[in-house]
Amino acid sequence: MKQDIQHLCALSRRPARQIIGLMSGTSLDGLDVALCTFAGAGTQTKATVREFVTVPYDDDFKNKIRQIFAQKTIDFQQLVLLNVLVAERHAAIVNQCLHDWNIPSSEVDAIASHGQTVFHAPRIFHGLPNAPNATLQIGDGDHLARKTGIITLSDFRQKHLAAGGEGAPLALYGDYFLFSQTGEDRFLLNIGGIANFTFLPGDGDTAKAFATDTGPGNTLLDACTQYYFNQPYDADGRFAAAGTIHPPLLELLTADPYFARPFPKTTGPESFSRDWVFKAVQQVADTTLSPSDVLATLARLTATTITDALKNVSGTVHTKGLYVSGGGAHNPLILRHLQQDLPDWPIQPMEVLGVHGDAKEAVLFAVLANETLAGSASDGALLGGIPLVSMGKISLPH
Repeated sequence: MKQDIQHLCALSRRPARQIIGLMSGTSLDGLDVALCTFAGAGTQTKATVREFVTVPYDDDFKNKIRQIFAQKTIDFQQLVLLNVLVAERHAAIVNQCLHDWNIPSSEVDAIASHGQTVFHAPRIFHGLPNAPNATLQIGDGDHLARKTGIITLSDFRQKHLAAGGEGAPLALYGDYFLFSQTGEDRFLLNIGGIANFTFLPGDGDTAKAFATDTGPGNTLLDACTQYYFNQPYDADGRFAAAGTIHPPLLELLTADPYFARPFPKTTGPESFSRDWVFKAVQQVADTTLSPSDVLATLARLTATTITDALKNVSGTVHTKGLYVSGGGAHNPLILRHLQQDLPDWPIQPMEVLGVHGDAKEAVLFAVLANETLAGSASDGALLGGIPLVSMGKISLPH
């Protein structure tokens, strides 16, 4: 054990660190694996992505997670078993990636593992008096550390909760350290299962910076595509493009109280589920509404709620820059809606800032690990209203 502690101390003093970031999102499409080199910390952080790959999950593994994912009533034994099984699967993927990249594990200083979210319960969702914000990610860090032989930082969201946040989104920290630019008000939009963006003011004022969810990104489109067309997702928005937006259904969906709540806010598939959509479809009671019409309306919902949120950000005085990442960045229909809604905003892929859009979230968790290992956390400094605390529980391999 002593050698691991000594290794941690040495890592904090090194000019550079090699960290693997792992991200598995609510879409359950696979594990994003990003091997990054970090120099410096805080606003002096320099990150280089050495390798990146998304390793898809097989249907059996996805179905096991879906049995407990965003469900209020579950088989508790299944949850306990998956806490280990997810870690073992992620460890096997890391080991295989290192083998494929011809990189020995001894060259990797740490793994930063987001884990797999199975339930997200901020106060605005559960509504229980005197109950806290809460969230749960599975995929235990000790199992990852033991099976890879690499120090692992995991369970990042709990410290955000403990410091007064909602546990999501955490992108603000990494985005601020890597992508702030004097003279440009930057909006870093990630359209994953849930859509969220980070606002980085061009004057560098940390009091103005924040990250927020906007509402559903791909989660409703994926769920309804699976139901109507037996496909995992709507590739290139083809099913939605074949339909027609249904204004009464769109109006009913956008009337959800969540969209009127102030920033920052967070949500998840627990709130925006297929049942939520089907309930609205039943309310409009239009027998001519086709599956493609439903998907067309959901794509419009994603774009509308994103643009409404972006337009409501106050204090923007510099040139605006909108940079898009996540699975929704590959959906031409959503992007076309966004450009129509924001004609004066140049919409650019995340790649122009030097990080592949699909790798961004994995990289951001690696940034959090780098901060814990080499940064200077300070409860006196706030970012998005939350103290700049270190995040991630440390698991030693020995």
